Amino acid sequence: MSGEEVPIVVCVSADMSMRERVLRQLDGFGPVLSCADLTELRELLSSPAAPPPVRPAIVPPGLPQGLVRWGELVVDRAGHRVTWRGDPLPLTPTERELLALLIGPPLVVWSYEQLFAAVWSGPYRGSAILHSAVKQLRHKLRGLPGGPQVHTVQGIGYRLDPPPRST
Repeated sequence: MSGEEVPIVVCVSADMSMRERVLRQLDGFGPVLSCADLTELRELLSSPAAPPPVRPAIVPPGLPQGLVRWGELVVDRAGHRVTWRGDPLPLTPTERELLALLIGPPLVVWSYEQLFAAVWSGPYRGSAILHSAVKQLRHKLRGLPGGPQVHTVQGIGYRLDPPPRST
């Protein structure tokens, strides 16, 4: 294999939950093309320079631009910093943006399509990129006692629980 060749996995299934399971199983393997049927696959493969039109993802209006808080977790988007109880939390820019969206008001279930559009500025094509980024974010948040946990909403997307109430 030359340095420019990359293996691609193709998953064709009308069952969205099946495609999501395949993506999770192949997380980190490489590019994964996921589509509902052979017609969609043919459209995706027939014109790589002009992919088929995709409906824009609906991203909730008024995304937080400054400081976003979830209990004692603070994401400073402008300052490119995340702190937990005042201590810096080292996150990549992608992880920081995902976290800011998930904790930002309002706390909603973000669809895979919405998150992908907001973070990567493009249409979601069943890529393992989002799942891998969420996996890394979960790993880093796991060490925060009482911190946020990213929950999967099967077949839909991701969400967080509200922060604990101050006593």
